Amino acid sequence: MDGDGSPARWPVDKRWPVDKLTALRLGRRLVAEVPASGPARRAFVEIRPATTTADSDARRDGWTRADRDRRFTLDHWDHDADQIAGFDYDLGAVLARTTTVAAEARLTAALEAWGIRPERFRYPWQTGDPR
Repeated sequence: MDGDGSPARWPVDKRWPVDKLTALRLGRRLVAEVPASGPARRAFVEIRPATTTADSDARRDGWTRADRDRRFTLDHWDHDADQIAGFDYDLGAVLARTTTVAAEARLTAALEAWGIRPERFRYPWQTGDPR
């Protein structure tokens, strides 16, 4: 409880849009399109929140569990633009870099190190990401 008797609130990192931070806490994947390695390429950085046993238990019980202390994997994929729309989108794809971080603060720091602002991330269906 907060000092005024209201339920304690999770801190919000003001660099993140609230809906995207909530999605990450709920274990949802986010994607940002980034500059590719060449003209016939498209590149994306995805954030994949780790799923725990507690998440699986909650899903089995019909709900989604929020967790601000999740681990996250960041993958930077560079794709052949001609393959993205097809079934074999992974042909010619290159994993340019990857890292795993623990907790939201480290996620934001890793993104800053990669030169990507949190507000660039979208839900996967709002991007051209083939995954």
